[in-house]
Amino acid sequence: MAGIGPIRQDWEPVVVRKKAPTAAAKKDEKAVNAARRAGAEIDTMKKYNAGTNKAASSGTSLNTKRLDDDTENLAHERVPSDLKKNLMQARLDKKLTQAQLAQMRMWCLL
Repeated sequence: MAGIGPIRQDWEPVVVRKKAPTAAAKKDEKAVNAARRAGAEIDTMKKYNAGTNKAASSGTSLNTKRLDDDTENLAHERVPSDLKKNLMQARLDKKLTQAQLAQMRMWCLL
């Protein structure tokens, strides 16, 4: 056990600090009450419609009322099955895939 000297104590002070409270912790009821007891100035502000669902249930607006009153049928007319079959048969006669037919149609539009 050679080389081991007498045990010495370290008398340097050690400072342990807590992290600063976050914004959410500052809004906590306990933190607010502690600040009141300490005499700190507390600023309270109620946000507009905070904690309510008034915006969603504020009644119907003009556009939604107009849509509710609308009775027009907005469905598209159906394509006859004969047209579908004729188009498919013509495509198969020319030995074209659906993608090739779409490419040819695209060039016709340009």
